[in-house]
Amino acid sequence: MLKIILPTIMLLPTALLSPPKFLWTNTTLYSLLIAALSLQWLIPTYYPYKFLSNWTGIDQISSPLLVLSCWLLPLMIMASQNHLQQEPMQRKRIFISTLVAVQPFILLAFSTTELALFYISFEATLIPTLILITRWGNQPERLSAGIYLLFYTLVSSLPLLITIMHLYVKIGTLHLPTLQLTHPTLSTSWTGMLSGLALLMAFMVKAPLYGLHLWLPKAHVEAPIAGSMLLAALLLKLGGYGIMRVTLFMGPLSNLLHYPFLTLALWGALMTSSICLRQTDLKSLIAYSSVSHMGLVIAAGMIQTHWSFSGAMILMISHGLTSSMLFCLANTNYERTHSRILLLTRGLQPLLPLMATWWLLANLTNMALPPTTNLMAELTIMITLFNWSAFTIILTGIATLLTASYTLFMLLMTQRGSIPSHITSMQNSTTREHLLMALHIIPMFLLILKPELISGIPS
Repeated sequence: MLKIILPTIMLLPTALLSPPKFLWTNTTLYSLLIAALSLQWLIPTYYPYKFLSNWTGIDQISSPLLVLSCWLLPLMIMASQNHLQQEPMQRKRIFISTLVAVQPFILLAFSTTELALFYISFEATLIPTLILITRWGNQPERLSAGIYLLFYTLVSSLPLLITIMHLYVKIGTLHLPTLQLTHPTLSTSWTGMLSGLALLMAFMVKAPLYGLHLWLPKAHVEAPIAGSMLLAALLLKLGGYGIMRVTLFMGPLSNLLHYPFLTLALWGALMTSSICLRQTDLKSLIAYSSVSHMGLVIAAGMIQTHWSFSGAMILMISHGLTSSMLFCLANTNYERTHSRILLLTRGLQPLLPLMATWWLLANLTNMALPPTTNLMAELTIMITLFNWSAFTIILTGIATLLTASYTLFMLLMTQRGSIPSHITSMQNSTTREHLLMALHIIPMFLLILKPELISGIPS
């Protein structure tokens, strides 16, 4: 574990001390090396924990998410290059340092075996994200977006801290493997119910559950491209990962906790998909699509079966790569047209034909076309939901239909139609952008060949 965390921390001096000419090259290559090194975590094992130390350990649930977070750091650095072109060197260094600063906390959050350390790193990711949004966002509304993010996260995570302390007083340890071995401590009484609710609440806001999701579209729309990628691909996954981790040692959840969360998650998938159909703002559309996908992850996490966890795991990884790629594509449009409004950025296929190919691929994975892992995940989750209650097929079925509709709507609006009269010249797409898209889509295609790497099933 240390051989990834220490090089990641050493990226900070690299970003601060690299000669100006080689700043981007050094940081990108160094982080790509770390990403390549992290692939060893995917090697299956017969033991429940790999690389176990006193504080950290990697099991089947955390290894795909850890590799995803290492993989996305170089991509975030590559995506931000154009956005920071005009900034002075000092600010470029600070920007890259802020990106790098989130990384050790995310790695710790995904790999820790101690609940207290998990809580600390879970909360610590908030600070660099807040700096990214409020300092490098594009519009003046970024401050209100930052306030939304801060207060939603803080209000929901205080009950989690109190419950963690309560658990420690009750059991005498916060070590996750030990907690899984003890009998479920949360009784069916009202205090047990409230403790369960408090444990889940922080993750539900982070994931985000429909109804607690208002911070997400604001934060996404105002964040710079690296901030959007970080939020969509990694920070939302912290919510899903937390739900899976916490429900494991809570014992079978009582129905009073099950029903509201499941209903809200599935209803939210349907509602946010229909909101997507009326969006005028491209980034907002992709942000709402994240809410609908994560709704399925929350629903799967609440059912607590092997199949549902496996489906949630695959969906988190697939969605991480897909939504990150969609944000990158939206950003390439924004950098050329300086507008996120769909009506003003339409008909780009004749101008940027190769970009249109990336758009098509990204949209097809987003709408879960076979044989992508997105489809495998959605099918697995739908089967578990249907097995739990046959009525869920109505909600999930309509949500899937709407997902396909808004994805095709997004593709047709950006790529087809007549070019708006105000677009007279268009900058060509660069090699850097094509490499960025390729690095998103190649893992997606490779995972189709071996999905058990990310399915969370001990092999």
